[in-house]
Amino acid sequence: MKYDRQSEIISLIGEREIETQEELLEGLREKGYMVTQATISRDIRELKLVKVSAGAGGRYKYATAHREENTISKKYRNLLIETVEKIDRANNITVVKTIVGMASGAAAAIDSMGRDDLVGSVAGDDTIIIVMRTNEAAQSLVDDLNEIISTKR
Repeated sequence: MKYDRQSEIISLIGEREIETQEELLEGLREKGYMVTQATISRDIRELKLVKVSAGAGGRYKYATAHREENTISKKYRNLLIETVEKIDRANNITVVKTIVGMASGAAAAIDSMGRDDLVGSVAGDDTIIIVMRTNEAAQSLVDDLNEIISTKR
């Protein structure tokens, strides 16, 4: 439940400009998560969300903190371990299969790695398509992800 909710938080802040905890709370409730403000506050802290400028007008929005290249937080690592079922590639395209409903969260975890060789990713319900700059970069990503999920029980 916690990983699902936190995955949904990552998705929400990626889709919308969420300025306040109240807006985040409303977004989660729209998705069927009945949580309290204290839970939201704890999730923000655990996910290490930060406020960044949303553009003109001095407005701020929640975003994920930038990390050093190719590193991943413990929370995102655990999310990948728990949700990724299969990883494959064809040339410079990597395909990641997850349990149903978790592709967005897993994609956010992969995006958080800060890889310069990652062109972009698209997440569906249980599948992520990741376009890498080269075939070698795709293989490197597959290797990195397999290493992360190899600790799955």
